[in-house]
Amino acid sequence: MTLQTFQLKNNVYRDGDGASAPLVLVHAFPVDHRMWDDCAAEIIRQADAAGLPRFAVWAPDMPGAGDSPIPGLDAAAGAPAGDDEASSVALAAGGAAADGAYEHALDLLADAYVALLREAGYEKAVWAGLSMGGYVILDIQRRHPDAVAGFAMCDTKGDADAPAQRANRVRVAEACDSGHTVDPVMHFADATDADSSFKRSDTGKALFARWIRDQRPEGIAWRQRMAAGRPDLNDQLPLVTAPAAVIGGDRDPFSPPSVMRAVADAMTGTDVTYTEIADCGHFSATEHPATVAAALVDLMRRVG
Repeated sequence: MTLQTFQLKNNVYRDGDGASAPLVLVHAFPVDHRMWDDCAAEIIRQADAAGLPRFAVWAPDMPGAGDSPIPGLDAAAGAPAGDDEASSVALAAGGAAADGAYEHALDLLADAYVALLREAGYEKAVWAGLSMGGYVILDIQRRHPDAVAGFAMCDTKGDADAPAQRANRVRVAEACDSGHTVDPVMHFADATDADSSFKRSDTGKALFARWIRDQRPEGIAWRQRMAAGRPDLNDQLPLVTAPAAVIGGDRDPFSPPSVMRAVADAMTGTDVTYTEIADCGHFSATEHPATVAAALVDLMRRVG
């Protein structure tokens, strides 16, 4: 099947020297690249302090996040693509399954990330994906293994959704689209007694609430349908041969330490480090940016 292509808005924290592979930070759902802001600043500071060669640090936004357009909905000037917007979006995502999931969209997204890399003149990157970002980099490994210089899985997993999870994602997407609202995903800003100190703090809850409120409902829906339609990608873990890192929080409700250790154990084709962060939930790069940065700077050192 020939799939359409689309573009992403890149966010550059620092330009590189053209020789070293860039570090590409792939964000989580339901936020955008800003979840990496503090971590990116720490990466640059720690890498410079360690005397590493200068490398680019990027954090492109997924479709409908930040300034990245929604395929099939946004024309070049930001106008609607046509009267039947739902059909246009589904077509641009490679078509929708009977239940409304986008089963080809993850492939398109992986291709779009690699296209950004190639357009900038690089052949390889070090890819760090957090949560939904981990799905993206696993698909990059599947479709473009030659573009992988290093690989970091953060608070994520390789499993496809179970049927109930898939159905729920599609329901959320439909609610966001029909109501033009992000309310169905505002629970990501909530916290329970089992969450980390940061997620339970007023600062943490307010930060995530603001980031989620800034999202476009149609972008939330696109990314939910994309994640619902993704395949199981666990078979890619042993195929990673580039230096790798696995990072997760001890209080992560979605990818707990048992899941993250299994991810690391499955990466049998490479040298992988495992970092478990204390008092940390699902958004490790936001909750403990310096610790995540240290693990990623170490990965860049091993790649270099």
